[in-house]
Amino acid sequence: MDTAERQTILVVDDEAQIRKFLRISLYAHGYAVIEAARGEDAIRKLAEESPDLVVLDLGLPDIDGQEVIRRMREWSSAPILVLSVRADEAGKVLALDGGANDYVTKPFGIAELVARARALLRGREAPAAAEAGYGRGGLEVDYAARRVSVDGGEVRLTRKEFDLLRLLTRDVGKVLTHEALLRAVWGDAFADQTHYLRVHIGHLRQKLGDDPNAPRFIHTEPGVGYRLSE
Repeated sequence: MDTAERQTILVVDDEAQIRKFLRISLYAHGYAVIEAARGEDAIRKLAEESPDLVVLDLGLPDIDGQEVIRRMREWSSAPILVLSVRADEAGKVLALDGGANDYVTKPFGIAELVARARALLRGREAPAAAEAGYGRGGLEVDYAARRVSVDGGEVRLTRKEFDLLRLLTRDVGKVLTHEALLRAVWGDAFADQTHYLRVHIGHLRQKLGDDPNAPRFIHTEPGVGYRLSE
């Protein structure tokens, strides 16, 4: 399986051996894995790389995992699977009430962990799979398969580039403001980070072969946002 086609799981654990075991095991089951050993790094990687699922240990060296869940849930809806040695019922309830989607206690079996991860990812895929896609003017976007082509040639996009394009193609002709795009793709905490948006729109245009001075697809509305050609 091509790495670009794999769903991505962010593994957050301060134990290097656990991260290595999960990286090897999850990759063998068809997933791409990114890692973080600290809570702050996990929050940053969730924002920058938009993984499909977070596997989170609660005992982190800088921030308690319960706080990590709370901060992630301020702006992200990515499913969170807690993987922790903490087996007390109160801690489980606190994590689940705080926004975690599932809870597995260490020691754990990889088969159970993968099954629970698969169930969470299926739930996340369902809305996207119901959407068909976009096709007009040589641009084809398959929402469910996350595939893009221009004039019949496949275009490889990063996760955030694809998410931006999907938003634009779902509201053809409408101006989507900088703030709306940033909130939808990066979350509420990034609503004023317009440089993120400029960089990703620039990369997206390059890959689509779109000249910003004579746009075929993406038009800039100065000081406001972007829209897709009707």
